[in-house]
Amino acid sequence: MKLGFLTACLPQWDLPTIASWAAGHDYQALEVAVWPGSGGRDFEAAHLPVATFGKREADATRGLFEQHALELSALAYYENNLHPDPGRREEIRTHLKHAIDTAHLLGVPYVGTFVGRDWTRPVAENLAEAERVFPELVEYAGERDVRIIIENCVMEGWHPDGYPGNLAYSPELWEWMFDLGLYLNWDPSHLTWIGIDPVETVAPYIDRIVHAQAKDVQLRPADRQRYGHFGPAVDRSANPWDMGWWRYRVPGLGQVDWSGIIDRLYEHGYTGTLSVEHEDPVWGGSPGKVTQGLEIAHRTLRPLIL
Repeated sequence: MKLGFLTACLPQWDLPTIASWAAGHDYQALEVAVWPGSGGRDFEAAHLPVATFGKREADATRGLFEQHALELSALAYYENNLHPDPGRREEIRTHLKHAIDTAHLLGVPYVGTFVGRDWTRPVAENLAEAERVFPELVEYAGERDVRIIIENCVMEGWHPDGYPGNLAYSPELWEWMFDLGLYLNWDPSHLTWIGIDPVETVAPYIDRIVHAQAKDVQLRPADRQRYGHFGPAVDRSANPWDMGWWRYRVPGLGQVDWSGIIDRLYEHGYTGTLSVEHEDPVWGGSPGKVTQGLEIAHRTLRPLIL
């Protein structure tokens, strides 16, 4: 197992700067963000120009990672592949294919994204639509020796009422999406706040957990007494991502049992990357604070990784 981090937390830095910092602070891998540019969420970043990526860029990128003895574990483009607007959905589909092409050129085995959801339609119709949309993408990736990995994030901010906006948040849905040829970028933080014990999900699904993210979550049960599990309902417009009773933290500052999780991953033979996904509001807002957060995550996780 190798410890890495998702570069999206440092949108202000270019990839050479991130790679130099990571190697100098005992990180072993990078999950590289490849959004087309700064988007609507502050953790979107463009660290490789996948839409125009060619052999020259591939050679330079491989050289950068060799120089710093880092592994490029996956490319990250987490967008809504079932977006209700046809034009936006086509833009996402096209960019995802660019990411897959870039992964192929670099010999990177995984490209991460979301199943997503059309929030104007019920779940059953979304499942049927995903069964139409994803086989072509999976085939496209497979022809290039790339696997599409799905993070099990709820993406509640995509739904106007704070309900799941990404149909891959539970083991029930994982089993459904595995039949489409998709794999997991497994993140225990999301499981924790929706009431699923992440440790108990490792053994049944280890064959499909090919990449993992390390993000913590801090629960505030007293606030849940006001809002209930689904968060604020009267006014969600100020911040649709604020559920009122929990927030993401860097590993070690929340409720996730990292010792138990890493032990269970080792027990069942996981040898992939554990990639810190830094979305901690306390340790965010500037590169200096973000890197301090990454150092906290490193101090928490590195002693547990052999």
